[in-house]
Amino acid sequence: MEAVAKLNNNPTSTRKMRLLADLIRGLDVEKALNILKFHPKHPSTPLEKLLLSAVANWKVKNEGARVEDANLYVKTIFVDGGRMLKRMRPAPQGRGYRIRKRSNHVTLAVDGRPVQQG
Repeated sequence: MEAVAKLNNNPTSTRKMRLLADLIRGLDVEKALNILKFHPKHPSTPLEKLLLSAVANWKVKNEGARVEDANLYVKTIFVDGGRMLKRMRPAPQGRGYRIRKRSNHVTLAVDGRPVQQG
């Protein structure tokens, strides 16, 4: 049974977050956590917390099932644009340049892989 976690209004541009989301899409949860834990980009910390939250949501949905036996993986992850804070920066000759501070929304779903019998 799939479990979902959402992160809204994270103050990072969507492009930077999508680079990390593409890294962990389709991977096992343990491998994805290791990648995020040691990745140098700054959005890896909130994404790691989001993945842990999705695993915790999966535990609540599937009482009695063990995470180790479920073979959890990142089923879907997508990053959408969030709200944009608009600011002005002083520019030469009395003008003002517009600054757009971007944010994003991340939605992550984890699910258990079916066990293959061979």
